[in-house]
Amino acid sequence: MKCPFCGNAENKVIDSRISKDGKAIRRRRECLACEKRFTTYEYVEDILPMVVKKDGRREAFDRIKIRNGVMKACEKRPISMEEMEKIVDAVEQTCQEYQGEEIPSNVIGEKVMQELKALDGVAYVRFASVYRQFRDVGEFMTELKDLLNKEKK
Repeated sequence: MKCPFCGNAENKVIDSRISKDGKAIRRRRECLACEKRFTTYEYVEDILPMVVKKDGRREAFDRIKIRNGVMKACEKRPISMEEMEKIVDAVEQTCQEYQGEEIPSNVIGEKVMQELKALDGVAYVRFASVYRQFRDVGEFMTELKDLLNKEKK
């Protein structure tokens, strides 16, 4: 680790702690040349598979796209940001656990719908209507009937 002040690579760790969110290790270091102190963070590198879109394009997994879709579906619903973040976390976790270097976008979409369905029916139908691209009211009504039948059971 190079000192940000003088560029020397020799330093010592003075203190190590787990960060507040528990996802990183915070280290206080002291440069052995200039004796100035600086902080570094050590993170686990998340390796997410490439997303294969319906048209065959490939792009990197983008957590922000998932969050935006979930937020749009939950708009004006009594759902906290914390609950929405949990959905995004669950989707990202599914992608991390996926075996393979590429994950089809429909796997991601189905996971989002599964999470929304358990949380809020309206948000689920909103997301499903965009994701499944309903062509007419009949398809939309079929999805609503399925949702209502499952809720009754």
